[in-house]
Amino acid sequence: MNRKTRLLLAAALTIGTTVAMSSPQNEEWTKPFPPFRLIGNVYWVGTYDLSTYLITTPQGHILINTGLAETVPQIKSNVEQLGFKMADVKILTATHGHYDHVAGLAALKRMTGAKMMMSEQDVELLESGGKADFRFGDTPSARFEPVTVDRKFKDGDTIALGGTVLTAHHHPGHTKGATSFTLNVPENGKTYRVVIANMGSINPGVTVSGMPKYPGITEDYASTFRRQKDLAIDVWLASHASQFGLHEKYKPGDPYNPDRFVDPKGFRTAVEKLENVYLEQLNRERKSK
Repeated sequence: MNRKTRLLLAAALTIGTTVAMSSPQNEEWTKPFPPFRLIGNVYWVGTYDLSTYLITTPQGHILINTGLAETVPQIKSNVEQLGFKMADVKILTATHGHYDHVAGLAALKRMTGAKMMMSEQDVELLESGGKADFRFGDTPSARFEPVTVDRKFKDGDTIALGGTVLTAHHHPGHTKGATSFTLNVPENGKTYRVVIANMGSINPGVTVSGMPKYPGITEDYASTFRRQKDLAIDVWLASHASQFGLHEKYKPGDPYNPDRFVDPKGFRTAVEKLENVYLEQLNRERKSK
């Protein structure tokens, strides 16, 4: 990795950005991390930084995000370490269609026979293997094995299985179909409002004042920040561990604590920080025209 690439990667990670850049990838994307119970029926089965969430139910399980293609064996091992079976995964979905979150979907779909569900605006991205992306469509290292989507969902739609209901919130900008999921998790006599948020980060090379392949990007980002600030949540999770401070809030071996990731203030602060980054960049771009 050359110096310029290292600097860009470091800058992007500072603001919690998902970066799809030339190989090699961030080592924290493939670094193993022990699986653990986050809250109720929601488990972490991802790598050190790339979030993969297992949501278990009596009628089967939901898997959200996959990380890279090479981390599929880690996901499988993590699920099994928790005492669950990959054959019981019935639904696959993702917070958005960049390769660092979806490159393993095709393999996992073959492995489990699960139905693939995705935001309607990112379906083309998944089924083209990344070629349809407005920013990285021409970047070979951002490509992945295409996967067929069995069900498209839109803003406000729900994904239900075994008594667990996920509500999809269309939060575009990072991709056209970027999605956050909310669900209610009962635990110890209390119901926690959980969000698996797709944060409105901006990748290097993205022009937020408008792009030929994404003319509506300016308002999409603005809408996402408005809507995320309006979300009433207790537990904050996200597409990357670094985005919601997983490693500051949890260390392997820590006892289970359903309040560990309760952080509505931290969520709003993170949204406002990213909104400020967006506004500053938008201002710079408009001044330069």
